[in-house]
Amino acid sequence: MDPRRRHQRELVVLAVTILGLSRLLDGPLLWLVAALVLVAVWLGARQVIAEGAHGYVPVPVEASIVPAVMAAGSLGALRLVPLGLALAPVLLAVGLLVDVTLRLESRAFDRPSGMTAGDRTGLLGMALLAAFLAFTGVAALVAGGLAEPGLGGTEQGPPITESGIVTIALADALVAGLLGYRFAAIRLSGARDALWAAGTYAAAIAVAAGLLRVVAIPRLAFPALLTLVFYLWDTVRGSAPSLRRDPRFLWQSVLLAILAVAVVAWNLGLRGS
Repeated sequence: MDPRRRHQRELVVLAVTILGLSRLLDGPLLWLVAALVLVAVWLGARQVIAEGAHGYVPVPVEASIVPAVMAAGSLGALRLVPLGLALAPVLLAVGLLVDVTLRLESRAFDRPSGMTAGDRTGLLGMALLAAFLAFTGVAALVAGGLAEPGLGGTEQGPPITESGIVTIALADALVAGLLGYRFAAIRLSGARDALWAAGTYAAAIAVAAGLLRVVAIPRLAFPALLTLVFYLWDTVRGSAPSLRRDPRFLWQSVLLAILAVAVVAWNLGLRGS
């Protein structure tokens, strides 16, 4: 068997095993395990991608971000699946998603001419799935993170606290920043510009997460709308060939700042009411 394929399979099996065992855990320890899965899959995916290189070719740091986010985000999303036989097909599906993402990244890395439009489209599709799983997982790890509509428009279950909303906004911002950096690095030549672009992804999602959770968007509609916001923001950023030299960057940054202030003010107003 091809060494890359063998190591890729081993990485996927290891990740799925850890995800399955994590279903037995509870509490703040899950955040630590999610962080470890993120780092472990990121490092392991880099090694897998490098296996197919002819000679020494450095693997870009962003090449393994999407499979890492896919695996780590699934850890939280699995909290929505009850313990039992139903967990097995879900773990299998997660393993297949991570495997497909690794194949896409490896194929793009192997191309001498670089990533094609088809590669980017396929990778964007997997990144959107990773974003949805991660946004769902973050909300599932926070008490009251997913709003459950009840009678009369009220929420069922424990109400979410202000610290819970902040946690969701910050964690979702991290997810969006990582995935945003992956695509910004494709379009932009410098790491500094890519980091700036990733920051706008993070800010846009943080604002959207705070706003959507305050208005109690029910169940999986919340992470689905966040995924849509991520896609729309990627479309906006993709239309700008340069970042800081583009006048639109200033207006986008100002708009994000205004929206952030508005969301914070709204939260404070709700607390005082």
